[in-house]
Amino acid sequence: MKICAAVLCLFFLSVVSIQAQSHSQAPSGQQTSQQQAAPAGQLKIDSAKEADIRRLLDLTGVKALVAQTMDGMQQSIKPMLANSLPPGEYRAKLIDLFFEKFRSKAGTQHLLDMVVPTYDKYFSHEEIKGLLKFYETPLGQKAISVLPQMMGEMQEEGRKWGENLGRESMIEVLAEHPDLRQALEAAQKGAQPQ
Repeated sequence: MKICAAVLCLFFLSVVSIQAQSHSQAPSGQQTSQQQAAPAGQLKIDSAKEADIRRLLDLTGVKALVAQTMDGMQQSIKPMLANSLPPGEYRAKLIDLFFEKFRSKAGTQHLLDMVVPTYDKYFSHEEIKGLLKFYETPLGQKAISVLPQMMGEMQEEGRKWGENLGRESMIEVLAEHPDLRQALEAAQKGAQPQ
């Protein structure tokens, strides 16, 4: 279990690193002449389009969502990280310092700066303007206000479904393989403090 938690933490950190690298690299075959002239690793986005993208991010609450996601990520990873480290008085301080350092490197503004090229890649300036117009309407404002709650509810339902599916699958595997069930029970008895 501790190894699994450590692997999950490392996986998460590598995904963040890969995303940061991929967002800083130009998509092949989709570069504008302006982007091709930019130094390697730096895409040049039309300043008016970038301003509209940033306005769209503000209007749709992406900044708040990024901060909320970072907080949620910390809350979900913190217990796994704690369980992956040997017990001791050092552990809480190490974890707190880790997240302090991580947050200093993965600030909200940095994440927003990474999002801008993605919007630039997938949406034309006219489409960004269309999204701005939509999100300024009453329906657009309703979508902004209810989508986070809807996503939270859907994530919770998905989590419950996944837990139940996992539990059922494990019960079935252990019922189909009594030797594995016995090995698991023996390992659990051996792991209990005497």
